Amino acid sequence: LYDSEYNINGEKLQICSRDPLTGYFRGGFCSTGPEDQGTHVVCSEVTDEFLQYTKSRGNDLSTPTAYFPGLKSGDRWCLCALRWKEAYEAGKAPPILFEATEKAMSK
Repeated sequence: LYDSEYNINGEKLQICSRDPLTGYFRGGFCSTGPEDQGTHVVCSEVTDEFLQYTKSRGNDLSTPTAYFPGLKSGDRWCLCALRWKEAYEAGKAPPILFEATEKAMSK
């Protein structure tokens, strides 16, 4: 198995969300590959505080578009590792679901 098939606990990676459908490859898993420049490996249950924070940083995840449903508090979503770290350092990070967070996050 590839690293992207394991979670940060070293177990089989679990689904983060299928509603809304998440993941860089839109398969519900927070798995990554060389083409994923943002390293979307952190499965998180987003909060209003995080959604407001990331919007203020130029990444609006709460507004629906033709290709994106828009997130609301309580939705699970695969976040970019660096954005989650940035939010953590600002005291705005949403909780991580370890069983669905890809092993690459632990590096």
